[in-house]
Amino acid sequence: MSAKAAAAAGGKGGKTGGKGGRGKTDGKKATSQSSKAGLQFPVGRIARFLRKGKYASRVGAGAPVFLASILEYLTAEVLELAGNAARDNKKNRINPRHILLAVRNDEELNKLFGGVTIAQGGVLPNIHSVLIPKSSQKEGEEKPKEKKEKTAKSPKKKAVKEE
Repeated sequence: MSAKAAAAAGGKGGKTGGKGGRGKTDGKKATSQSSKAGLQFPVGRIARFLRKGKYASRVGAGAPVFLASILEYLTAEVLELAGNAARDNKKNRINPRHILLAVRNDEELNKLFGGVTIAQGGVLPNIHSVLIPKSSQKEGEEKPKEKKEKTAKSPKKKAVKEE
């Protein structure tokens, strides 16, 4: 059977099929679901993960777009706050410490990341108020020194002098 006969019969023939059976033949360039949604996160990959993960028997067309947009927003929020923390520490590169400081100092992100341990993140700088010495509590004000009355150095010597 020749290539022309196979093409006429509906099979994948030579050059008559356009892209050789791959994709659409109208000549339009393929646009990704992410670019259609205006997102940076991969909508198609998230859709695949939702289908292969067996979270549900069916996955709607809008579900991966919605999930990708939420993930992109949360990532942008954390990166912005971590970048601010890195700039506060005079660093150009974000490290896990900056991510921890960003997450723990933001009320909503701290609630979201409540049970999460960030590796190499450390802890928030915190000194309990009980442990701070009383003299350093009011730095600007000094306490007036109380004058102590002079007393005898030992009661025995005082008793000896009185006799």
